[in-house]
Amino acid sequence: MENPEDLLGKVLDTEKLKYCYECGICTASCPMTELLPKRYNPRILLQKIWFDYKKVLTENEIWLCAWCYRCYKNCPQGLKLPEVFLSMKDLAAERGYFDGFMEALKIIKREVPLPAVCCYVCFHPEDGSVDKPPVVSALKRFFADYQRGKKEKRLLAYKAHKEKIAIVGSGPAGLTASYELARKGYRVTIFESLSELGGMLRVGIPEFLLPKSVVNAEIRHIRNWGVEIRTDVLVGKDVTIEGLLIKGYSAIFIATGAHKSRSLRVEGEELEGVFNALDLLKKTNMGMDVELGKRVAVIGGGNVAVDASRAALRLGAEEVNILYRRSREEMPVNPWEVKKAENEGVKIRFLVAPRKILGKNGRATSIECVRIKLGELDVSGRRRPVPIEGSEFVTEFDTIILAIGEVPDLSLLPKEIETTGGETIAADPFTLQTSLPGVFAGGDVVLGPATVIEAIAAGKRAAASMDRYLRTGEKSEFMAGVNEGSS
Repeated sequence: MENPEDLLGKVLDTEKLKYCYECGICTASCPMTELLPKRYNPRILLQKIWFDYKKVLTENEIWLCAWCYRCYKNCPQGLKLPEVFLSMKDLAAERGYFDGFMEALKIIKREVPLPAVCCYVCFHPEDGSVDKPPVVSALKRFFADYQRGKKEKRLLAYKAHKEKIAIVGSGPAGLTASYELARKGYRVTIFESLSELGGMLRVGIPEFLLPKSVVNAEIRHIRNWGVEIRTDVLVGKDVTIEGLLIKGYSAIFIATGAHKSRSLRVEGEELEGVFNALDLLKKTNMGMDVELGKRVAVIGGGNVAVDASRAALRLGAEEVNILYRRSREEMPVNPWEVKKAENEGVKIRFLVAPRKILGKNGRATSIECVRIKLGELDVSGRRRPVPIEGSEFVTEFDTIILAIGEVPDLSLLPKEIETTGGETIAADPFTLQTSLPGVFAGGDVVLGPATVIEAIAAGKRAAASMDRYLRTGEKSEFMAGVNEGSS
């Protein structure tokens, strides 16, 4: 009889797994548990693997991990549960157990908003050794339904509620909230600053990771519920949050994401040939030509940095180097995405930090870096990078891509909405309501850069909170105050 310890020991540190604290932090921080509370619980799933792993191989739970790594980032033992579950998926595929996978696809399609998008960028059911014909054919059918734009029967014949709700931003959080609220019978209007819906799904994720035909199909499903769309509208300039309330919107959900790139704050950042990663991804997603040259440096260690590095290879770069100031263990990116990038030829240089960007005739030509040693833990829970004096070196590059983090643009906010030190919107962690009654916020604008599945969970929570808010009568007292203040 196979021992689960021997089985997992082939790919994982089973000694570490034995000392799971059973604290439940993995479950408490899991967006999939929030979306599917009756179907998915990572702590209990880990227990099942130890006590009856053969049964786990035949069930759907191991296919429902969304690879956000929130469990790992919050775990006091640093257990990488997504990789435990991946080993189970691999074993299930090797033994021909696909019924659980088929059931998981049905659950995702039925209960997770933006299911096709989630399959592409979150669930990755095709990863690992799971490349068997039943999996491949099922995924092709699943995606084909969406790309054909198959008409969805509308479940609501009329709008059940008179209240109007404004959604500011059309990324995964905004689209999810719109979908959930429209299905509840509300009159929903999306305000989007771009010319097309999708937010980061459209402009921030490369085509090779998420086909735009899938994004378009998901948006068609949402439009089918009668959601009104207003594009090319910049809230904070063309309209304001206060103005929307005065115009009769009973509740507002701010879901504008984190589209503003952080500055590297080094000499030479303004030179030609230095790009912000989000700007590069936006240009490529919009079909614009980008000339990168042969040698490209990407500065950063998150998801955007890795996506930009893979995009650079596809744009013709012969050599792409990610420069990261910490070690592999501290990289905030999903470890599986790092492996994909390295398999494609991306090189990662750890423990180096840029000191200045050097140039000639107004164009960047090289980077002066310094080597790093890791010190004590900082506020992020990672070891603090400490420059090693006298270790400076210069490396030539044709293009330098900055991917050191993104922050929300909070310029649209009225003064009544509190922020967390000017970085993100301060919202109640349970209801997502801001300090301005009737105004809610969620996704990256509250969390900072996070995953698609986390944004979707926030959108669903916000929709439920706004529904409760509008049905309890609190709204009428607040609107009386707004109208009084505007007179």
